Amino acid sequence: MTPYAPYAARRARLCAQMLPGAVAILPTAPEAVRNSDSDYPYRHDSYFYYLTGFTEPDSVAVLVAAHGDQAAQSILFCRQKNAEREIWDGFRYGPDGAKAAFGFGAAYPIDDLDGEMARLLANAPAAYYALGHSAALDLQMKTWLQNVRRQARTGVSAPGVAHDLFALLDEMRLFKDDGEQALMRRAGAISGRAHARAMRASRPGMFEYQIEAELLHEFRASGAQYPAYTPIVAAGANACVLHYNANRAQTRDGDLVLIDAGCEFDSYASDITRTYPVNGRFSAPQKLLYELVLAAQSAALAAVQPGRRYSDIHDSAVQVLAQGMLDVGLLDRAVYGSADDAIAERAHLQFYMHGTGHWLGLDVHDVGAYRDMAADAKPSRPLAPGMVLTVEPGIYVRPAAGVPEQFWHIGIRIEDDVLVTADGHSILSDSAPRLAADIEAVMRQR
Repeated sequence: MTPYAPYAARRARLCAQMLPGAVAILPTAPEAVRNSDSDYPYRHDSYFYYLTGFTEPDSVAVLVAAHGDQAAQSILFCRQKNAEREIWDGFRYGPDGAKAAFGFGAAYPIDDLDGEMARLLANAPAAYYALGHSAALDLQMKTWLQNVRRQARTGVSAPGVAHDLFALLDEMRLFKDDGEQALMRRAGAISGRAHARAMRASRPGMFEYQIEAELLHEFRASGAQYPAYTPIVAAGANACVLHYNANRAQTRDGDLVLIDAGCEFDSYASDITRTYPVNGRFSAPQKLLYELVLAAQSAALAAVQPGRRYSDIHDSAVQVLAQGMLDVGLLDRAVYGSADDAIAERAHLQFYMHGTGHWLGLDVHDVGAYRDMAADAKPSRPLAPGMVLTVEPGIYVRPAAGVPEQFWHIGIRIEDDVLVTADGHSILSDSAPRLAADIEAVMRQR
């Protein structure tokens, strides 16, 4: 199989879902200036990459669906070869090289885009693009359509219908093929080793950014290109801030450290959270809440089965957490007689206020509907093989009246990356220690 075969197959699948003769336009992400003459590190658009495998900026993919005896077309617009710029910026494929390497039927210089679009959109019944997602693309589409309409006296018509291209691509991207699964398994393994490395390196008195450096070292040393998102390294009370990422506080003996971090490997994200004692030993209150979150994750993982509803994952975790909050005294039994009562009153939200996961893929919060949009009531959608999601219950205890002081400032989250399989699920992030005893054993290797 040629390296570009999976991307060509995706383009063919997309064309098969479009109206006959319709045109789809998908640009990659633009470069972004950081300051002065320095750019941010470039990262291609995920949708564009999904269909092309091409990572150069200033590129646009155009697909034309088959109609009549006309076969479907896939066209790439990209930068030309430029010997001088390649000295400064590195290799460029150029149209001819990109056409051969990535399996396109045709390729043109990006400077030809405007002229070619007037030709490609002429008499097309519909246009597919990311409606409203990019002001620049919306303006370009307006210009291209105006250019086509100027040909009306010659019998040429412009597309009369526009469709949101992402609605089709989101559903395609939700289901990972074998190649994608292998990349995500690799990303999960690298990130799991990074979490274990951070545990072994941690000692009271270290700064959060020093622990973060251990993660980043393992990511790059293992071949990952980037962090998939800004890492969270939160010690002590900082772990009760869900999106904390200042990563500059000093750890203290007795602190828990919550790390939410994952790498991006060949464009695919991992997303793992582990919580551990910086001194290598859970205190009794810490371990009590840790085991509660771990039990909630186990219940949630048991719900990751084909045919089960996505919402079953969260509901299973919340049931265990609410019961545990009553058992350890975070919630008052005199007020809430049962876990169901506490959930009905939304009392658990004081200590667990987020969902239990999200889709994962080319983006860390990946695309795809969470509800069955074809059903009238739009219930939570059933899980199916090929979906990848995170399972990440937690508990966060801030000081408050009636809350036992022994639990104050404890923040715990346990998150794993999970593939739905034909007979259940597979955890892609198992290389990160999860059980309390395993975490303490790893930390004894310091």
